[in-house]
Amino acid sequence: MCGIVGIVSAPGRRPPSATVGQAMNDAIRHRGPDDQGLHIDEQALIAMRRLAIIDLASGHQPMQSEDGAVHIVFNGEIYNYRELRAQLVARGHRFATQSDTEVILRGYLEYGAACFEKLNGMYAIALWDRRTRSLLLARDRFGEKPLFYQDDGERLVFASELKSLIEMPGFARTIDPAAVRAYVTFGYVPNPGSIFANVRKLPPAHYLVYRDGRSELHRYWSLARNGVSATDEREAEDLLATKLDEAVSSRLVSDVPFGAFLSGGLDSSVVVALMSRHLSQPVQTFSIGFREQAYNELSDARRVARHLGTEHHELVVEPDAVALLQQLVWYLDEPFADASAVPTFLVAQLARTKVKMVLTGDGGDEAFGGYDRYLRFLKLQGLGAARPLASLAARTAGSILPGANGYRLRRIGERLRQEFPDSYLSGVALTSPDLSAALLGEAGGRNRYEGLHLDTAALARLGDLDRAVAIDFASYLPDDILVKLDRMAMANSLEGRSPLLDHRLVEFAVNLPPSLRVRGGRGKHLLRRVAARWLPPDVLAKPKQGFGIPLAEWFRGPLRELAEDTLASRAFRERGMLDPGAARHCLDRHLAHAADMSETLWVILSLELWCRRFLDAPAPAATTVA
Repeated sequence: MCGIVGIVSAPGRRPPSATVGQAMNDAIRHRGPDDQGLHIDEQALIAMRRLAIIDLASGHQPMQSEDGAVHIVFNGEIYNYRELRAQLVARGHRFATQSDTEVILRGYLEYGAACFEKLNGMYAIALWDRRTRSLLLARDRFGEKPLFYQDDGERLVFASELKSLIEMPGFARTIDPAAVRAYVTFGYVPNPGSIFANVRKLPPAHYLVYRDGRSELHRYWSLARNGVSATDEREAEDLLATKLDEAVSSRLVSDVPFGAFLSGGLDSSVVVALMSRHLSQPVQTFSIGFREQAYNELSDARRVARHLGTEHHELVVEPDAVALLQQLVWYLDEPFADASAVPTFLVAQLARTKVKMVLTGDGGDEAFGGYDRYLRFLKLQGLGAARPLASLAARTAGSILPGANGYRLRRIGERLRQEFPDSYLSGVALTSPDLSAALLGEAGGRNRYEGLHLDTAALARLGDLDRAVAIDFASYLPDDILVKLDRMAMANSLEGRSPLLDHRLVEFAVNLPPSLRVRGGRGKHLLRRVAARWLPPDVLAKPKQGFGIPLAEWFRGPLRELAEDTLASRAFRERGMLDPGAARHCLDRHLAHAADMSETLWVILSLELWCRRFLDAPAPAATTVA
C-alpha cells in the first residue's frame, strides 16, 4: 500500500522539477511512512511513498526493467501475483524480488496494456516507458485505489490524492460548479470529475495512455452480466461458499501483522469467519462504539468475536467532534459528506495500534442486494400503475402531518412521481432537488438528480434490482464507500482489503437471479444461507444497521457552536457557494426539532471547512497534520 505521484512533460516542454515532485510526494507521507523513492529524467518524474506489506526487504519503488527503459510506481496489492509470476517465469522472465510490483512490471513487458486485465487486486499503477515516451496509468476494476490527474496541454500530472496536485506551481484552484451541485445532492463528487475544473479522476477499470502531449482513455474490463451463475439454489450455495473462501484466502498474503474490522453485521462477520478457517492463530478484530446506544454495535461484534474465537479489541469513543471534523477534511481531499467516515477513521486508528493491514466487509451490499434502499425502490416500482394515486396520497398526508413524519411522506410522494433513474437516485441523494436548489441559490427545483455519469442505454436493459445495483457500482461504491475506506485507513497508515470485491465473486453474485439476492423483504438471501454454515442464527437475523454516528445530537450539542459561527461568518457569506439564508434555515429547523437536517448540515459544514483548508490557505505540509 502506497501513494504515487508523477509529472510527464509534453515533447519540447519544460522538464519536471525534482523539488516539485518531492513536495507532491511529501504531501501524502501518511499513505506510506516506511519508504519513499523518486525517478526523474529529461521528460518524466514518478515517485512513491511506501507502506511495506509484502517483500519488506526488496520491494522498493520506483522499480525499473533491467535495461532501464521502463519504470513503475504502484499503489495497492495484487492477490494473484504468485500465479502470474509462475506464468511469466515459464515464458522466460527472471525475477530479482518477491514483490507484486515486479510482477506488474514484467507483465507489462510481456503483454503491454493487456496485463491490467490479468490482475486480480486493488491498484493505481503508473508505468513510464522510455522506449515509446509514453505514460500508462491504470486503476482497478471497482476503484478501490484512487488516482487523480491533470492534463494542461504542457504536461500530465497525477497523484493518489488531490492535495499533491496542489503542490504544482501555478495550480489553478478553480471550482467546477457541476461538481458542487453533485456534491450538495449526493454528498460526494462523482467520477470522472473532481471538485477542481482542471482535474479528473481516472475511472475504475480504465487505463490512460499519455504520449506526445495527448492522452487517451481505454476501458479494460466491464462487469459481465450474462445471467448464468448456477442452475439451482443448492448448487449456487456451494459455488458461493467456494468463491467467498477463495476471495478471503487470497487476501491473507502479508509479511506484516493483520486483522479485520468487525461490526457484528453479516458482511464483516462472514469475512472474519473465513479468515479464522485459514489461520492457525486467532484473528485480531477491531470494533468501536459510541456512548449513545443507538450507534453502538459493540455487543453484536463481541458476540461474533466470541463465537469465532478472535482476539477482539474494542473501544467506546467520545471524540472531540469539532477537532475530528477539521482533521478529516484534510485527509478526505474533496468535499465529502458521508458522516460514517468518522467511525471508519476511529476504528482504523484503533486497528493501527496492533496491525498494519485489515480485511473489511465492503462491497457486500452492492454485490448481494443488501441495501435497504434497494428494498424501498423495489416496493415503489412494484406499485406500477398505482404510483400516481399513491404519490398524491403520500404528498397530501405529508402536508398535514408535522415534523419529520410529514417530511418523509412528502419525499415518498415525490419519488412515486419520478421516472427511472430519478426514482432510484432520489432515495440515494442526501438532499432533494428543491433543497439543493435553495442551498445553491437557484430559481426553482431541479427536475433531475444530475451529476452521475450513467450509461442509460445499458441500464434500460436491466431489471429493477440490477439497475439500482449498476448505478451504485458506477458511482456510490467508488466515489463514496471506497473513498471513505481508502482515505480513513491511509490517514492512519493502515491498508484495507475488501474480499467481497473480488471481481470473480462480484460477477457471480450479480448474475444470480434477483430472487436469490432479495427474498421475503430482505436482501442477501443466498449469502445468509451460506453464512449459516459458519455463523450463529442471531447474526443472520440481525437487522441491517449503518455505520452511523449521533449526528443529529452533535448538531444540537458539540457541533452547534461551530455550525452557528460558520454560517454567520463573513467568509461563508462572501464565498457565494451556498445561499446563507437557506443554510441558516436548515440549522434553525434542526435546532427547533422541526426536522432532522443533520445530514444536510454536514454537507454544508464539510464544504465550507474544505474551502477554508484548500482554497483560503496554502496546502499545509502533511507532517503538520496530526
